[in-house]
Amino acid sequence: MHIWPGNPYPLGATYDGGGTNFALFSEAATRVELCLFDEDGKETRIDLPEREALVWHGYLPRVVPGQRYGYRVHGPYDPSRGLRCNPSKLLLDPYAKAVDGNYRWDQALFSYNFGDSGSFNDFDSAPFAPRSVVINPYFDWGNDRPLKIPMYETVIYEAHVKGMTIQHPEIPADVRGTYSGLAHPAMIRYLKGLGVTAVELMPVHQFVHDSGLIERGLTNYWGYNTIGFFAPHNGYSSFPEGGGQVQEFKAMVKALHQAGIEVILDVVYNHTAEGNHLGPTLSFRGIDNPAYYRLVDEDKQYYYDTTGTGNSLNVRHHESLRLIMDSLRYWVTEMHVDGFRFDLAAALAREFHEVDRLAAFFDLVNQDPVVSQVKLIAEPWDVGDGGYQVGGFPPNWTEWNGKYRDSVRDFWRGEPSSLGEFASRFTGSSDLYQDDGRRPIASINFVTAHDGFTLHDLVSYNEKHNDANGEGNRDGESHNRSWNCGVEGETDNADIIVLRERQKRNFLATLLLSQGVPMIAHGDELGRTQRGNNNVYCQDSEISWVDWVDARNEDVLTGFVRRLLKLRADHPIFRRRRFFTGQPAGDSALPDIAWLRRDGQVMTDADWNTRSGMTMTVFLNGHGIPERDALGEEIRDDSFLVLFNPLDEDVAFTLPGRDYGRTWEVAANTADPLLATRRKTARAGTRFTVSRHTLVLLRCRY
Repeated sequence: MHIWPGNPYPLGATYDGGGTNFALFSEAATRVELCLFDEDGKETRIDLPEREALVWHGYLPRVVPGQRYGYRVHGPYDPSRGLRCNPSKLLLDPYAKAVDGNYRWDQALFSYNFGDSGSFNDFDSAPFAPRSVVINPYFDWGNDRPLKIPMYETVIYEAHVKGMTIQHPEIPADVRGTYSGLAHPAMIRYLKGLGVTAVELMPVHQFVHDSGLIERGLTNYWGYNTIGFFAPHNGYSSFPEGGGQVQEFKAMVKALHQAGIEVILDVVYNHTAEGNHLGPTLSFRGIDNPAYYRLVDEDKQYYYDTTGTGNSLNVRHHESLRLIMDSLRYWVTEMHVDGFRFDLAAALAREFHEVDRLAAFFDLVNQDPVVSQVKLIAEPWDVGDGGYQVGGFPPNWTEWNGKYRDSVRDFWRGEPSSLGEFASRFTGSSDLYQDDGRRPIASINFVTAHDGFTLHDLVSYNEKHNDANGEGNRDGESHNRSWNCGVEGETDNADIIVLRERQKRNFLATLLLSQGVPMIAHGDELGRTQRGNNNVYCQDSEISWVDWVDARNEDVLTGFVRRLLKLRADHPIFRRRRFFTGQPAGDSALPDIAWLRRDGQVMTDADWNTRSGMTMTVFLNGHGIPERDALGEEIRDDSFLVLFNPLDEDVAFTLPGRDYGRTWEVAANTADPLLATRRKTARAGTRFTVSRHTLVLLRCRY
């Protein structure tokens, strides 16, 4: 097969209508073979003829979409120097846009013989490895455009592609658990009706199921084990052959956009699936190990690891940074996604040892005309020293606010934690974000996420129950700030069930009434349980899937969330773009926010430090909003009172005087979610009883 010189850019396999250009970076290589596979699996090897700017490249006429391929990289194998080239290993293209097949674990995938890490094996890994696929880049996007929903109007729904849809009775069986399943009208109708504006998809980059999990009959369900940063995971596709997953993913994004729902990807650029020095040789390791991975300076056979997975991507090297930025741009420009949540983002800021907000990665993102304009969400920690960086990211970033989660959990389980901290979290965490010019939208507020208890389990279990993972219940977080309401696990005790349901509504009401950007974990509004397992990373089973049949029993909770999301959307007081000041604003003589005791008087410094202070009223002044709308007009809203009672006793609150408002109407009551039986209105200065463990929202009528 005659090969033309081709071009060094773009990297990867690029089809132009007449043939395909192949380009692979490797400084370590002395020779690179392109390996083409036919339908019967027969391999044809072709040397890439050109090397330019450390990129090996060539062009093959008449090679069309659907062609499966890989690389064999010749060069030095000297782990002590960090070099691990081994041409007996078929390698995935780091820029592959699609992957066909999966790994079948065998010693041939490793560059050493089991039991002797210092040895070298030349077993051919091709029979056990997946193939990269040349894709058709053309897709009819129609009039699809970025939705660009403002962050202050955003409500995020964290979802797993398979777990959300695999048991949905209205979705055809052949597309459940796939991108097409998530784009099905029944799923979109549900998300739209709930009131969310964005789905944040757990990892959809091509990932690997660890050999250790496979041996235990488990899989890497969450997907935080990436091997392909450009390829949609083929396991979520209803037609993955020939690169069909790319078209299917694009169709999903297009359908969600048509419904007004953005797509945010949870991305894992901090490490890859190749693990530590004992890991397999699948792609990056065999192409240019020191360029793609951060190695221990003192002994380069070992990997620097701040992720807990065995390796960390080398963000000190230009090629790793180019890979990350090219991948991000590809998903925005070609796949039309609307933003990213960066897993263990602190690891990307470690150019040296410390986390550095001025690291090259942040500089590149900030100046990139494409990536800088989408939603950027950091998981602001990793497992290395000094890795907990909540509040420490640059101004154009938002962050998963772990301090919000912890404070809200403690408050509603009655822990005597800092009320001042809870007040800050409820009002947007100005202590974390205001100093560097950020606003409340910098805080991605959440009570639960994929990692940890579901909301149902948060109020049903004091201890984790992870035995199904096969790790002796040693995995997962042991300090969950949970409260089982009196009985561990499921119960028939009606009083405990009532309390648990109320606690769920307390958490969700607090979340949706807080300043910042709320994130709901998929199925929490449906009462989803993982049976006390707080680490279902390996449970591709009913333990982790959303049970849509049993969810019908949670209609009250689902409706409660739906009404609160509508209330949030209708009232800008809950979506302020600037922090509260506690001072009069606009034409109002009242402060924009006030914290009141149960007797209706303003809280004093002493009140913040007493247990009785845990019962409090928050006044939100609808005439104290400093922003203006798109036409420059003042934004006015109703005023609200939020009455908090986390105590295990009913409390009589005295509503504030007429200056705050004359008549108040109950807008939400976590003890009476349907507003069916309880008091509907109250006048200024009167007493209003709030049940134990209850939040009540009152709206000023005049």
